[in-house]
Amino acid sequence: MGPIDFFLWVAYPYITLTIFIVGHIWRYNHDQFGWSAQSSQFLRSDRLLKWGSLLFHIGVIFVFFGHIGGIVIPHTFYPMIGISEEMYHFGAVWFGSLAGAAMVIGGALLTIRRLSDKRVKSQGSRADLYVLLLIGIVTVVGFTNTAWYTATGGDFDYRYTIGPWFRGILSFRPMPEMLAFAPWGFQAHVIAAFTLFAVWPFTRLVHVWSLPLEYIKRKYIIYRRANPNKSKKAKAQ
Repeated sequence: MGPIDFFLWVAYPYITLTIFIVGHIWRYNHDQFGWSAQSSQFLRSDRLLKWGSLLFHIGVIFVFFGHIGGIVIPHTFYPMIGISEEMYHFGAVWFGSLAGAAMVIGGALLTIRRLSDKRVKSQGSRADLYVLLLIGIVTVVGFTNTAWYTATGGDFDYRYTIGPWFRGILSFRPMPEMLAFAPWGFQAHVIAAFTLFAVWPFTRLVHVWSLPLEYIKRKYIIYRRANPNKSKKAKAQ
């Protein structure tokens, strides 16, 4: 290993995670009005938005928990609850591939909508397109690693390499050798993902942390049609 490996697998993750944390604090303190998804549904509600948003968000949820299960949780935990290597591999490949495909298709539909509709395009910014492109790179590369490399019998197991490396980053015990000799597809996926962490606080992705939990206990809002006769009388007065 050389200085490039140290930068990529030790320094760069800590730099991007620092920007991720500090950037969110700064954004919350200085731009709370801009802390939203900036939805364009009011400009145009169509099938591209409906299916693109649905597929993308469902895919994101399953991909997120898949990464938690494969990277954050040690592989030694699964035999303790009766999940064998074959069972885990089957679920990771097939369910991971379906979730990745949903993200790819959903993201493509949302990108097409943003580029093809003039009103939606004018409402957005270049940063939105850059984020879509970056998310697309992260998703496509990760999907390729799961659906192609792993499914075709690749002998690289991320649970024994990327998993310990990531947990080492979080526990301040970095192990760059775990990723220095990993296949380039997995390396590219990691670099792109940490780059996404760095730009996250400065984009509309911050809406992820604004879960509408109050909606669960909020009372229903009742809308009633106005009486046209009363409206005319009010205007006359």
